[in-house]
Amino acid sequence: MYCITDEQIDYILNDIRRGGIETEDLQLNLLDHICCIMEQELKEDGDFERLYHATARQFYKTNMRELEEETINLLTFKHYYAMKKVMIGSGALSAAILTTGSIFKLAHWPGAGILLFAGIVSFSLLFLPLLFVLKAREAKNARDRMVTGLACLLGIVFSLATLFTVMHWPGSSMLWFTGIGLSAFVLLPVYFFTGIRQPETKLNTILMSILLIGITGLQFTMMNTRPSLSQTYVRVQSWMQSESLLKAMQTSHQSEQAAGINALCEQIKSLAIGHAATDPVHELTEGRPGDYFFHNGEGLQLIARLHQAVTAYNSQHNAEMIPIENSLLTADPEHLGHVYSNVSILSSITQIQLYLAHAENNGLASAK
Repeated sequence: MYCITDEQIDYILNDIRRGGIETEDLQLNLLDHICCIMEQELKEDGDFERLYHATARQFYKTNMRELEEETINLLTFKHYYAMKKVMIGSGALSAAILTTGSIFKLAHWPGAGILLFAGIVSFSLLFLPLLFVLKAREAKNARDRMVTGLACLLGIVFSLATLFTVMHWPGSSMLWFTGIGLSAFVLLPVYFFTGIRQPETKLNTILMSILLIGITGLQFTMMNTRPSLSQTYVRVQSWMQSESLLKAMQTSHQSEQAAGINALCEQIKSLAIGHAATDPVHELTEGRPGDYFFHNGEGLQLIARLHQAVTAYNSQHNAEMIPIENSLLTADPEHLGHVYSNVSILSSITQIQLYLAHAENNGLASAK
């Protein structure tokens, strides 16, 4: 077995110090490990420096400074590896739940809302905060910590915005605009102007900035996918014209069944309009029908009663006086609020009343 000389020990120790190892205990432990390996493998006529560098590279991936940083993390952050495992596990679980929830939502299977809620909450309130804590510990300077913090904050904002949109909670638009604003006017400038000053990160900074601009632009485009005011104006005006026609066709001489159907229709329209009676073109631009038409709300209950009343009316006349197939009345209650907008509900209900008025005016009602 080869016996390492004092000069060779000093050479190894000095190289360890030049490599960025400042903790004395770590220097001595690393020196002891390297010397033991070299005494076992080095021959009398062997190349000492070549074997030393080959042996030292077994202890790190990029540079020897990694050992110093990992030791500091272990000494000052005792639960580092436990949190790292939780972060990886929560990220993988969140991604799996989100993917499953998205598939359930596309297939209109029950449980989609619960899966999406659980996936987004675990991703935004567990995975992203843990990611920030761990990456902030590993960051070499304040700039990296700031960028990491802003990126995680934006991830949380965008995740919550998606959750609020999927669950139809108020405030989703504000969250989207907040996330886009922070991305365009805070994260992007900080990342670009701090990273471009360093030659070694200049190219990556430019490329990542282009990606951020593209992603922000796509998000902003998604915010403008709603119908324009002119399109909404046409739809609302069309419904209002149908209402005018309905008033001209309706008479005071109605059967008892017709009066009951009209009363249900007016209640449903009242819920769909909400507070939009004073300015329907402005207030109906949102498109969402309201909470009455979700989760067995009052609007869904009234539609179910209307379906029964119209079916009874058609049965009494042995004909489909009021068509109900592929209409609002046969829509799946669990997804009606997602498929129909408030203007669509108003138009569908008014159409039912127009068919009813036509039947009544042509003397088809049996009740005299």
